[in-house]
Amino acid sequence: MIPILHRASLVVLLATAAVVDASAQRYEIDLSQLDPALVMAVGGDVLVRAPDSALDQLFQAVHASSRVPEESAVLCALFDPDADRSVGAFQRAANRLGDGSRERFAAAFTQIAVTGLQGQPQPYDPAMAQQVLKSSAVKAAMLHDGFMAGMTATGTDAASRDARCRSFRWIVGVLNGAPVRERAAATRWLLQEGLTLVADGRR
Repeated sequence: MIPILHRASLVVLLATAAVVDASAQRYEIDLSQLDPALVMAVGGDVLVRAPDSALDQLFQAVHASSRVPEESAVLCALFDPDADRSVGAFQRAANRLGDGSRERFAAAFTQIAVTGLQGQPQPYDPAMAQQVLKSSAVKAAMLHDGFMAGMTATGTDAASRDARCRSFRWIVGVLNGAPVRERAAATRWLLQEGLTLVADGRR
């Protein structure tokens, strides 16, 4: 169980990560304000306790950005073989998105933090989440020629980057048609495992 002091501290830290410039009504995600040790200590518990609706809110933010070519390219860059996938890199990527997308991501992460710290453990089956991702990949491969080539592309040239990005958009599109429970499970698994595993392991 998370100590009450740590739970309250994390709520404040994650909430303040979503910074609003009131004069311009612009949202920025300033992850530099988070205490990495504190997040690592309780982050898994937060993800287990956050309801499916909160996880799906984050997925919908990703889905919305994946439909905008310029924003999709920014997110796809995190999957490049030589990409920096640190907290700072994620912050810089998120802050390069449009105003609406920054608002969606800020709201989604704050919702996960707050509901995860206040809620009860949710039913979660990692094996089911992985099966959802595998099934979505199979469906995307059936719907789109070149999907598997993009998923396994490891080059740093423009063609490889474009192929990875197309596959990213396609699998996100397939997942968007899945039930909320499945989308949330897949999102929770990806958050727990991290972008590095997906990008480096090409799972």
